[in-house]
Amino acid sequence: MAPAAASGGSSLPSGFAVFTTFPDLLFVLEFGWVMFVSVFCFVATTVLLSLYIIGAHGGEASWVTLDAAYHCTAALFYLSASVLEALATIQMHNGFTYKQYHENISAVVFSYVATLLYVVHAVFSLIRWKSS
Repeated sequence: MAPAAASGGSSLPSGFAVFTTFPDLLFVLEFGWVMFVSVFCFVATTVLLSLYIIGAHGGEASWVTLDAAYHCTAALFYLSASVLEALATIQMHNGFTYKQYHENISAVVFSYVATLLYVVHAVFSLIRWKSS
């Protein structure tokens, strides 16, 4: 793996060279993590909501623990993904249109809104867990 070019006039890699230079190779991992967090949280939240609606928990205390643990984990995951998305948006350089930049800004804003919602849910889930 080739090291990244030093700053100061050197060019960014293009094409498949992105996959052979560091730190540009990290784009792949960052993208994968952001997608994993989004899909995982969407599926898990949908499943939990459906189970709560049909009353699958049966009033058992272990579900309170599951709820608190899931929402704390989801909040941490979303926070990490939001930071990576914000960093990627800040570092956008040539080759991106004004529209793409604004789409990324919107993605960052909504990821932080989702993070806030998961954090609030986690706090209230922990309060419920502590009192149970």
